[in-house]
Amino acid sequence: MDQMQERRTDTRLLCADLIELIWCDDSGRERRRVGNLEDISVCGLCIQTEVPIHVGTGVRVGCADRSLTGIVRYAVYRDQAYFIGVEFTDDSRWSIRDFVPQHLLDPREIVDRVLARWESSTGSSLLQ
Repeated sequence: MDQMQERRTDTRLLCADLIELIWCDDSGRERRRVGNLEDISVCGLCIQTEVPIHVGTGVRVGCADRSLTGIVRYAVYRDQAYFIGVEFTDDSRWSIRDFVPQHLLDPREIVDRVLARWESSTGSSLLQ
């Protein structure tokens, strides 16, 4: 499996929802594919698709009634699918006020719950 270096500095939220990717292929023809949204942050997202999209390709992401624009930063083939990483352009940022994926999870909430359970059951902190 390819190891990707984490380059996002903002919090990445795990999610699942169907969204549409729109881009132009090498011949200039507009292409559209629905894929599964894997994670999202203010500055980017990862979508699972059945087709590759070249790194550096400009894309439009259709989610609900909102459209975000970005650039493909990675495309990795894994588990019989392509995982496409998109960095949003400076004028296109995601906000939970604009689009809430059908399934959305902040991993920090899980850590907080585990720590709270540990502390209540043991009387000590894991972070000491």
